[in-house]
Amino acid sequence: MQGNIGSQKQARRMRLKSEILDYVSNHPNCTAGEIVASLANDRRMKNHGLTPRKVGFFIPRYCKEILWNQDSSTGKRVYALP
Repeated sequence: MQGNIGSQKQARRMRLKSEILDYVSNHPNCTAGEIVASLANDRRMKNHGLTPRKVGFFIPRYCKEILWNQDSSTGKRVYALP
């Protein structure tokens, strides 16, 4: 099974992607910290080990539909759908 993704890993990735897309569509101009706080507390994804850094790397790699801009006052990335 070299080179194949395990079904549980793929299922977790797809759930995380759908949860992030759902949150960003409902809360435009949000930061990775806000996404993590919502997913961990409201959506009960505490056992995924999410951090703002992990979400910041995950979004450009797997959520190509989400655009980001740099907030000039804080220097953080702000995510939104087009």
